[in-house]
Amino acid sequence: MPLQSAFSVLEVPELRGAVVRRNIRDIVAEKIASLIASGILQVGDVVPGERDLALALSVSRETVRGAMQNLAARGIIEVTHGARTRVKSTEVGTLATRLREPKLINSYDIEAIHAARLQVERPVVAAAAERIDAETLSILEEALAVQRAAIDDPVRFLISDREFHLAIYRSCGNPVLADFVSDLYTYMMEHRRKAMARPGAILKSLADHVAIVKGLKAHDAGAVVAAFDCHLERIYRTTIRIMVERDAPMKTAANRRAKGTKAHGNR
Repeated sequence: MPLQSAFSVLEVPELRGAVVRRNIRDIVAEKIASLIASGILQVGDVVPGERDLALALSVSRETVRGAMQNLAARGIIEVTHGARTRVKSTEVGTLATRLREPKLINSYDIEAIHAARLQVERPVVAAAAERIDAETLSILEEALAVQRAAIDDPVRFLISDREFHLAIYRSCGNPVLADFVSDLYTYMMEHRRKAMARPGAILKSLADHVAIVKGLKAHDAGAVVAAFDCHLERIYRTTIRIMVERDAPMKTAANRRAKGTKAHGNR
């Protein structure tokens, strides 16, 4: 896919059929802000370099540089001479306008989210298999290459993973469903970071992605749905595991307090 010029202007469909013309740098700034809002990038994290972001987002390094300057001016990231750029704040304001507040998504039970993804994501990716075009398939192939180069870097992998999933969702032809499934994708992203840091986790997800792209290339809706089912089940199981590990120390402490209270009462 040819890189967009840092000074190109895109026409972006918005609500009620209006068309808003936005600079590509602003769009990339929104993408990076969404990574922060969703929890893929957290306060204190080193922001991936211009080259890595440019590859993951399929834009030029100059475009990324302009987007970073935008975010720095808003106080969202901190650019220090002679040091790595870091995330300074999660208060992204209206930059991540298409993203539902992550705290709202995270307030739902994982069983409800998993069931919703199965019910909604299946028809979305099946429609994507039928409608996906050569340009998007090329973007997905490039994403696989980026992911192979990020085997030891969960944050870089998840940045590309997000672009990979969103490109497929947008191919379904229904922007409402695409946005809804994209919101579900952001569920418990902090846990996804931990899960992807486990040995072999990225390789397993990458294998799922390869199977998904194979089905999309063949425009085989059944194969794509089957590959996504496998992928969603893996996401569900690994997220549950992180949740159990997170809650275990709190349950142990609560049990100790309860035993202490009981023992004190028996004296």
